[in-house]
Amino acid sequence: MLWATAGVVALGFLITLEIVARRCGAPGPLTTQAKDLVFAPKPGPLYAGMALMMVVLTWRQRFIAVGVAIGIDSVFALGRWAVDAKVPDGYFLGSGALWVMLGCAVIAVTRRTGRERVLLLKGVGLGLLLVAGRRIGDTWLLITSKTRPTVLDPYVATADQALGNPSWLAGRILTATGPIGTHVIGYVYAQLAVAAVVVAVYQLRNVAAERRFPRQHLVHTFLVIGLLGPAFYMIFPVVGPVFAYGPGASGTGGVQWALADLWPHTPPPISTPHPMPYDGITPRNCMPSLHTAWATAIFIHTRKGPRLLRYAGTFWLIATLAATLGFGYHYGVDLLAGVVFALTIEAALRSHERGWDRTGIQLVAYGTFVFASLLVSYRYAPMEMAAHPRVFGPLLVLAMTSVIYGYVRVTKLWEPKGAPARQPEARPELV
Repeated sequence: MLWATAGVVALGFLITLEIVARRCGAPGPLTTQAKDLVFAPKPGPLYAGMALMMVVLTWRQRFIAVGVAIGIDSVFALGRWAVDAKVPDGYFLGSGALWVMLGCAVIAVTRRTGRERVLLLKGVGLGLLLVAGRRIGDTWLLITSKTRPTVLDPYVATADQALGNPSWLAGRILTATGPIGTHVIGYVYAQLAVAAVVVAVYQLRNVAAERRFPRQHLVHTFLVIGLLGPAFYMIFPVVGPVFAYGPGASGTGGVQWALADLWPHTPPPISTPHPMPYDGITPRNCMPSLHTAWATAIFIHTRKGPRLLRYAGTFWLIATLAATLGFGYHYGVDLLAGVVFALTIEAALRSHERGWDRTGIQLVAYGTFVFASLLVSYRYAPMEMAAHPRVFGPLLVLAMTSVIYGYVRVTKLWEPKGAPARQPEARPELV
């Protein structure tokens, strides 16, 4: 019943997004996903979704699934080449993976029973959720650009003065590293979903043998962050430094929308902020930084893995933070909000799985309070923050650090404590 209810809610949400997207003049997630079955799919985590689904399969079944997916893609590729069909950015893989996932769903309903059916359907649902999440995210971004004609970048840029304009500093540093540093950081930023799938597959590696999923894993956190985060884009629309203050701003017909061409060499002047109009194309996807939130989730879920995975999680977090700032996609205050957002969601999910208690409720409530306080201060007190950076800068960092400390402290209390080894009883000596 729980899974059926979740499926109905998800379907209703997708239908709603489809209707809203069509009113904005673009296809929604359902239409886009249906097109991917036949037409050349847009770049997305289709094979990554199939990889997640395959955690419930045996090795023999995995080889068969991969072979069938590649075979279907090869046939589609030949057909598109024969009719000279347009392929976006030379991308042609993915339809086969989607067909395999749907085929496994049919097999689960028609050929499986009991726990085997439920397990296979959960695996298919996990893979399709990852795929649908990308389409839902694209639709959300479209909605933000069409329904929010003004953005609040001047408020965020003014509040960012309290942190010393880290995006401007990171932009200059990244430019100084040359093309090698730019390409490496850009690749890490673009392949965040791939890193998440690698970590998730490691966490779910024993599902096929144990015939059950772990109680809490990275995919849960990723999906909830992606579901809730865009709602704040509607409340707090921000486009980012490179668009509001730099060369990335160009709307329809090449009309420039930036307040000034300042990023990354000239920090913005302190002046009374006001909402500014912006184009109907650029997503308002800065507050909070979901890339930072997702990278934080990856970092958290690699802490109990092998050493190589822990190093990779740390590297991905640092590189993602460098990319979000260095490419001018986010302000420093966006990153602070993103970290608090991720930790609060992770704490809520873990509390739900283990059963809510006083410590879990307090941690989630505190994280929510800090997150809301950050957004309110960015909107209604940016001038005070910019005028007193030595006070508000440390306060902002301290607020984020307090949530990190609370999360680490509480989750350590939640960890099961091993019972002390029983000492053998002393045997009386014979006299």
